[in-house]
Amino acid sequence: MKLTTRRLFLAFAAGCGVFLGFAVYTFIYARGYSYLTDDPRACANCHVMNDQYAGWVKAPHRSVAVCNDCHTPKNLVGKYAVKAKNGFWHSYYFTTQSFHEPIAITDFDRGIALDNCRRCHAPIVDAIDGPHNNTKRLDCLRCHKNVGH
Repeated sequence: MKLTTRRLFLAFAAGCGVFLGFAVYTFIYARGYSYLTDDPRACANCHVMNDQYAGWVKAPHRSVAVCNDCHTPKNLVGKYAVKAKNGFWHSYYFTTQSFHEPIAITDFDRGIALDNCRRCHAPIVDAIDGPHNNTKRLDCLRCHKNVGH
């Protein structure tokens, strides 16, 4: 049976509609909109992050920082680019159940967290880095890896 252009268009439109419907349903069901905010409870939407959230609630940084302050770049474009990238991969790994437990930060995201540690604690970090200017910068998270949560 030869399909006409109109039938092909309708089939394509129907396929796009089904895909869009599933995408919207998944976004609402997974509370994807909550990830557009700075509310730390969004990070605990997934059971994999419950330990990190519970740790943050008890940690000293709770009074001065939320998840995005440490885990996203400070500029608006960078912040939402990282949130989009991480959101996609978190969704993928959670949907396919192919994530490692306990969850571990990637090297890329660890670099963002380290940059934010160094930015917030600049006077202390500058004083510590001072004698080490000619070497690789010190890694604060080597000793303080659990300080935020």
